[in-house]
Amino acid sequence: MTPDAATPDDAAPTVRATTTPDGTPATPAAITPDATSAGATSAGAGAVRRSTVLGGGGLPLAVHQQGDPAHPTVLLVHGYPDTHRVWDDVAAALAGDHHVVRYDVRGAGGSGHPERTRDYRLELLADDLFAVADAVSPGRPVHVVAHDWGSIQSWEAVTRPGARDRIASYTSISGPCLDHIGHWARHRLTRPTPRHLAQLLGQAAHSWYIVAFHLPGLAPAAWQHGLGRRWDTVLRVVEGVRARPEDGERAHPQSTLVGDAVRGISLYRANMLPRLLRPGQRPTDIPVQVVTLTRDNYVSPALTEGLERWAPQLWRRTLPAGHWAALLEKGSTVARMVREFVAQQESARPEGTQPDRGAVLPPRPRRLAVVTGAGGGIGRATALAFAEEGMAVVVCDLDLEAASRTVELARLLGADAHAYQVDVSDGAAVDAFAAKVAAEHGVPDVVVNNAGIGHSGTFLATTEAEWKRVLDVNLWGVIHGCRAFGTLMAERGEGGHIVNLASAAAYLPSRMLAAYATSKAAVSMLSDCLRAELADSGIGVTAIYPGIVNTGITRSTTFSGLDEAAQSAQRQKVSGMYARRNFPPEKVAAAIVRAVRRDRPFVPVTVEARAARLIGRISPGLLRTAARFNLG
Repeated sequence: MTPDAATPDDAAPTVRATTTPDGTPATPAAITPDATSAGATSAGAGAVRRSTVLGGGGLPLAVHQQGDPAHPTVLLVHGYPDTHRVWDDVAAALAGDHHVVRYDVRGAGGSGHPERTRDYRLELLADDLFAVADAVSPGRPVHVVAHDWGSIQSWEAVTRPGARDRIASYTSISGPCLDHIGHWARHRLTRPTPRHLAQLLGQAAHSWYIVAFHLPGLAPAAWQHGLGRRWDTVLRVVEGVRARPEDGERAHPQSTLVGDAVRGISLYRANMLPRLLRPGQRPTDIPVQVVTLTRDNYVSPALTEGLERWAPQLWRRTLPAGHWAALLEKGSTVARMVREFVAQQESARPEGTQPDRGAVLPPRPRRLAVVTGAGGGIGRATALAFAEEGMAVVVCDLDLEAASRTVELARLLGADAHAYQVDVSDGAAVDAFAAKVAAEHGVPDVVVNNAGIGHSGTFLATTEAEWKRVLDVNLWGVIHGCRAFGTLMAERGEGGHIVNLASAAAYLPSRMLAAYATSKAAVSMLSDCLRAELADSGIGVTAIYPGIVNTGITRSTTFSGLDEAAQSAQRQKVSGMYARRNFPPEKVAAAIVRAVRRDRPFVPVTVEARAARLIGRISPGLLRTAARFNLG
């Protein structure tokens, strides 16, 4: 070890972990009472207790614990070039009902600093993890949560034979198994489709720094002569992370950053090329939760494709955050994901027992879609389309019987489905509906504001009451849905998607659709404004513009200035025209599903909707001229 290697001190009791012949650490001696770390709170679940555990090769590891050891143990493993302090927010959020353990990995912070590159091999890093786990939670498996290089080394432990006896679950954030990536790359090189090649090139662009880390002298010099002093600026500019001094002690970036970063280069040099060029077979039967960061500048989402081959008991979660912002800016969201996953695993294992090797992972977190106006037409077709995608669906309509029929059809597709009666024009009712959905089914991933009504009439013929009726449902119904569910999505912090049903009438003026076209044009602009507002929260917003679609909306459309008999005759005429056009609502539903998947902002559906959009861009005067005629 170098002269600045950490050594056990009087305030930090030492626990020695020996290893068995197969390399798995044996249970160490019990930990003696720990001291409270500097900078930590002095009492309660937030109090941090410091100890030292001897890891692989007898290397001292600085371990920090908080929370009641009787609670499930969550072991947090940091990455490069961080220390245990990168987990501060997550640890604080979990410590009230979990035993939270963090440690500085070898070469970082208060742990020992090996001199040789070979001492940073993944095998030794995995030994360290098991040593800490055995020391802090003897006899009871721990729940490992890891980020970046912490995740890479934790995969080494999780895929070690017999790991299930010591690791109850694993949450991986932005750090894949190097062996898995080796196989991932080989598969794409042997099947060089355009998509595979794009994935390889995309990840290569993300991983440019790895080449620099292998060049002699370059990376250490960069950290020592500039990057180390400007790391907080890099995080702020690239990821929106704030530097956070705490109690006079620099929390992040840590004061040991330069030395940690220079030593940590050995992680790359000891492991990258050997594992990527000669990948091993590394499956695991441990339940795994992978959190994909959609704004990660270093690890692309494509790297998790096919992960079920190696980890069949897999949960997938998505977080709209950057590589470090996930922990430093969205720690409470990460903590909630961990809490939910740990609770699932703990509920599947009787207290005090070892994990059942034959146990099946509890149900994965299902995605949920909410569709308004789903008693028929586009709403019903959309609910069924999402049900076919494997999503749970919650539908609402003013006609509860019709909504219940949609639920019956969705359940025939195997979906978890529920119906509610809601008047979307009533803001308080929509707020109550959203709260009930969140409490009973969870915050939705997709919300489709589809409920709407039809009305025909010139501006001068349309009464104030008719204007109010149209705007209350077509515009205010969308506003209420966006506000109620958009707030829940933003607070959850996992992104999502909102779909608002506009109409080709939003950009296709007609003298006979003054109120209806105005309501749909307002929905279009609302969607654009909301998309801009919610982008930072990872929530997409799409406006859908159907043309003439064969739904029941024409059978309930009202007409200004006509008595009931004349209105009935006009409805039959318009309904016949829509029936002859016969564009099915299922095609609109398919377009909605594609728009959500591709995060499309503007989707015209039907030939006439696309044609009107094109003409409006090329010759808007032509549309204005056509608007003068009553084509109905």
